[in-house]
Amino acid sequence: MYVSRNMEQWNEFLNLLRKAFEQGKEQELLTLLLTADERDAVGLRVQIVSQLLNKSLAQREIQQNLNTSAATITRGSNMIKIMPPEFMDWVKEQLNNEDKAN
Repeated sequence: MYVSRNMEQWNEFLNLLRKAFEQGKEQELLTLLLTADERDAVGLRVQIVSQLLNKSLAQREIQQNLNTSAATITRGSNMIKIMPPEFMDWVKEQLNNEDKAN
């Protein structure tokens, strides 16, 4: 699993994010901390993971559909491979539920 270069800062961020969600302030916090481009990049990563987990398209098709680089798709694919399968099942379930809600 990925380990941040500075675990103390990463854990501080996670705790702040957790508190923001508990208090309904996640939108404001993420807007404060992330630029518009960074927020777009996070959204793109979610789409990449969703399409990779769906397994209905080849990575090249995902790359073309999302207008991104092959390296970005490969990074997403490699992260999926090293994450615990139970967690990836949970992610897939969450993404499927989100798709049904929209």
